[in-house]
Amino acid sequence: MSRPEILAPAGNREMLGAAVFSGADAVYLGLTGFNARRTAGNFTPDELREAVAFCHARGVKVHVTLNTLVYDRELSGLADAVRAVAAAGADAVIADDLATAQLVKSIAPTLHLHGSTQMSVHTPEGAKELAALGYDRVILARELSLEEIRAVCEASPIEVEVFVHGALCMSVSGQCMMSAFLGGRSGNRGACAGPCRLPFDASAGLKPGQPGRACHLSLKDMDYIPHLRELMDAGVASVKIEGRLRTPEYAAAVVTACRAVCAGQPYDEKLVRDIFSRSGFTDGYLTNRNDGKMFGVRTEADAAATRAATPKARELFRRELQRVPVHYELSGGVEDGGVKLTARDDDGHRVSVYSADEPQPAQKDPLPGIERALGKTGGTPFVMDGLAAEPGEGGFGFLPGAAWNELRREALDKLLEKRSEVTPHAVQAFEMPTYPAHNTVGQLPALAARFANAAQCPAEAAEKLQYLIFPIAEAESIPEAWREKTLLELPRVMFGRLEKKTAARLDALQDAGFAGAVVNNPAQLRYTDGWTLYGGLGLNVTNPMSAARYASLGVQGMLLQPETALTAMQAVAPGVPTAALCYGHLPLMLTRACPLRNVRDCGKCPGGGTLRDRKGRDFTVTCSAPGGAGVRTVFNPVPLYMGERLRELPVDVAVAAFTTETPTRVSQILDLLFNAQPFDSEFTRGLYYTNN
Repeated sequence: MSRPEILAPAGNREMLGAAVFSGADAVYLGLTGFNARRTAGNFTPDELREAVAFCHARGVKVHVTLNTLVYDRELSGLADAVRAVAAAGADAVIADDLATAQLVKSIAPTLHLHGSTQMSVHTPEGAKELAALGYDRVILARELSLEEIRAVCEASPIEVEVFVHGALCMSVSGQCMMSAFLGGRSGNRGACAGPCRLPFDASAGLKPGQPGRACHLSLKDMDYIPHLRELMDAGVASVKIEGRLRTPEYAAAVVTACRAVCAGQPYDEKLVRDIFSRSGFTDGYLTNRNDGKMFGVRTEADAAATRAATPKARELFRRELQRVPVHYELSGGVEDGGVKLTARDDDGHRVSVYSADEPQPAQKDPLPGIERALGKTGGTPFVMDGLAAEPGEGGFGFLPGAAWNELRREALDKLLEKRSEVTPHAVQAFEMPTYPAHNTVGQLPALAARFANAAQCPAEAAEKLQYLIFPIAEAESIPEAWREKTLLELPRVMFGRLEKKTAARLDALQDAGFAGAVVNNPAQLRYTDGWTLYGGLGLNVTNPMSAARYASLGVQGMLLQPETALTAMQAVAPGVPTAALCYGHLPLMLTRACPLRNVRDCGKCPGGGTLRDRKGRDFTVTCSAPGGAGVRTVFNPVPLYMGERLRELPVDVAVAAFTTETPTRVSQILDLLFNAQPFDSEFTRGLYYTNN
């Protein structure tokens, strides 16, 4: 087993220093603007350059997060951000939007490209697709078991990175819109307000309108530190600590623990727990124990433990870890009028310094004392790794200890300075493509509808809709008369063996007369040969560059991400049809952990339920399958509706998404849409009229 890279968070300069001094092999940090933690301290371009110099001097890599959804008006600024990362000499960019990936490869091709966990990659085919798209590393979704991680590692042609400690989002990363639609702060844009930590209560017996009190969407922090050796054995290249919004002490405590376990040594479990937890930790995903024990909240006792543990954790980075080998060469001596000390590292850096004083004839062998003096590298990142001594005529002679100490300090200072020199990446000339705006503004888009099952779709409506969309699980239930306009929707996430089963099902349905398939994950581009493909909600398309990239990969039309404002939608015209939701209870969360497990066993569950928030509103929860392989969806209680404003949607197709509505209710809503009528109950326009 080779030791994986220990990758630590660096939300600000102090946390960066703590992570590096305590022994991180790499850090990840945000450039001001385009990253998934906009409320962290983050770094300006000049500060990034200084951070890279500091880290590279100590053999530590720097990964820069540019992992946020991007709109058309921001593409030129994103290109400038890529140039800034290249100029700073950072090692890698963490990206999820295909526009970011394209800009990195076009502007600074020697920058490594890491696929963000927000891409929701959780399968072997997903890792292969990222490799085909030019990524050098895949950062897996947090929801995987050890066996699932191992399967990806065995199949992946690129490096695999996994999270091993820190906060667990309730939703699969990149598939959450709760903060955006409940509070106007998009997690996909780096501004998550953390509404899942507020009360969402699955308890039975709540009276209508009664506020919920329990926090049944709040997961404990993950802790895989005891399993690091197993992850090493599985082939994981990098283990990542979540927490750019936390403290330097937190980063140091967890880095120190990870280093110890990777070396086969014990670690201070109490310190790791006390420095931050939410009623303890969970390893439920990794160990396939997806149950109510995964949930927890931050208590006052937890906060008190953190306050007590902070001074101890601070000691972990009071002095930096010595880990950069330095090789000394010593020559000269009494007859030469001085000595020459050369210090070199394993990266080819080399410096030489000379004694200010002439050595005097020695009464005894000075070499043992010289070795002791040169080995005192404390307070630097260096550790002595050998001394090659070539004394001149008369030997090295005698110099006082202070002289040898000064020689060592001067040599190591110069070597550190040389190691700190930033090497920018070569930047290629790049002219931002121009994209035409959508030219059907003011026209009535065609209507399509997505149904949860065949029984939900009224026969008379099926004749009038341009497309019918059904989950692939419903394929055999679709009447043959509908199939020529039916698209089969693939799951947004697939765990375990579901990917292979879905690929086999697609092959079996190839000649069944369906119009095409809706892909919701980059992985699905790999096993849909022969199908006409359309992009679904899971692809998170928000700008013309990423839309054009998906079109070049064979996607013949795509649903735009519903956080996108109408003004931003208008800029997305990739040469294939675009679509937007015109009705639906929006899926705010897609989660593998089940909030209903807080109050009931899987075997006693009817297949879904409700969550009551602190304002007394009920959020429907549905389940795709019982157990850890299933996925739960939390829906907004108030539907999006644009029926009387369909002409304001700057897209070719307007999609009504039906989830738990009865067939009768579906008919009523479709009638409203066909006739461009106002809605008949409470509704929302979502974020369509915002300035995003």
